[in-house]
Amino acid sequence: MLKQRTLKAMTRAVGVGLHSGQRVELTLRPAPANTGIVFRRVDLPHPVDIPVAASSVTDTRLASTLSKGDARVLTVEHLMSACAGLGLDNLIIDITAEEVPILDGSAASFVYLLQSAGVVEQDAPRRFIRITQPVEVREGEGASLKWARLEPYHGYKLIFEIEFDHPAVGATGQRMEFDLGGGQYAREIARARTFGFTKDVEMMRANGLARGGGLDNAIVMDDYKVLNADGLRYADEFVKHKILDAMGDLYIIGRPLLATYSAFRSGHGLNNKLLRELLSSPDAYEEVSFDDVRQAPAGFDKLMPAW
Repeated sequence: MLKQRTLKAMTRAVGVGLHSGQRVELTLRPAPANTGIVFRRVDLPHPVDIPVAASSVTDTRLASTLSKGDARVLTVEHLMSACAGLGLDNLIIDITAEEVPILDGSAASFVYLLQSAGVVEQDAPRRFIRITQPVEVREGEGASLKWARLEPYHGYKLIFEIEFDHPAVGATGQRMEFDLGGGQYAREIARARTFGFTKDVEMMRANGLARGGGLDNAIVMDDYKVLNADGLRYADEFVKHKILDAMGDLYIIGRPLLATYSAFRSGHGLNNKLLRELLSSPDAYEEVSFDDVRQAPAGFDKLMPAW
């Protein structure tokens, strides 16, 4: 049986929120089988549990935000990407503010935390959402066109293409294909950082956003070049970060996907729109588990290796 997974032990992280600039503590705890991933706002007078689900997404401007009533958690996608990349099904995440810390702007620190705590299997079948028919969402047309699509595939593959008219981005790869079954998430995707332009950062700060952002947790560019002294971590770091984000956004559905995800200039909003379109099309997917691990996609029966 291909089994569910959780942490072996509790682990903690401290950082600041990218947009709020607030200090925040995370405590990541093991959770029983079939719990799913749950954020718990422990800073509120009465702690509020916010289960990860596509219907819990209430804002996708600049990041993915989950809410329950008046309680919310911002910028969940990098942590969710790490959970997807390592195959974690069940987790309780205590958080002391409303935004997940940005740490180094990638998923690498979260992968390190989760791997350090240890990942263990649980005595319950891992349940997947298997795509049986293509589902697609599109926005705009011509130069403003963007789209995202899910198609049947015995595994989990992501194909992403970006299009930025900027010298620094144009000099890198703007299209990438990544297959999770190869076991290379931590090495090939997790270290890709979020990126932005100085003019946009200045505008966001004027509107009370990006207060915690800087060269230590993002790739920052002016009109011509990357400003970070150490340059890029990957030759194609920009498109790899979009794949990292997409993995986190899609894992918000609450189950690992068996699908090919392909996208052109997609973002948090369109990714969530794709999940909602899928869930409104019951003929396009089915829930499956694997009593015989030999029937599972290649690589999915292994715990993801460390770096």
